[in-house]
Amino acid sequence: MTVNQILSTKGKEVYSILSTNTVYEALTVMSEKNIGAILIIEDGILKGVLSERDYARKIVLKAKSSKKAFVHEIMEVDVVTVNPSDNLDYCMELMSTKRVRHLPVLENDTVIGIISISDVVKAIIEIQKDTIQHLNSYITQ
Repeated sequence: MTVNQILSTKGKEVYSILSTNTVYEALTVMSEKNIGAILIIEDGILKGVLSERDYARKIVLKAKSSKKAFVHEIMEVDVVTVNPSDNLDYCMELMSTKRVRHLPVLENDTVIGIISISDVVKAIIEIQKDTIQHLNSYITQ
């Protein structure tokens, strides 16, 4: 299964903010959309990603104010991305080795979606269910 197949199931909706937004504004959007990370896109270009983990480690634990801090102060700028044609094994390897939970999907340097570790795990479980069903059918014939 590929990233594109996951996106065709879950949808390609992407939520983004600007690096000049406050962290509080970013968290508000994340809460409203029920997402764990938000992309920072400016002039159509992916500039970074902000996750709940970034907030916890760079604002809460350092006793900073989310209403006074700006996204550009804490966002991750070295964003790990994938292509629509990448397979799930590659995504799992990236998430594991790079210790990230969200992978923006780029096509021709344009963000066309984002997948989370939850999306990848769900897809792997579905593949395993199909395999088990095929094996059961084969055994019972």
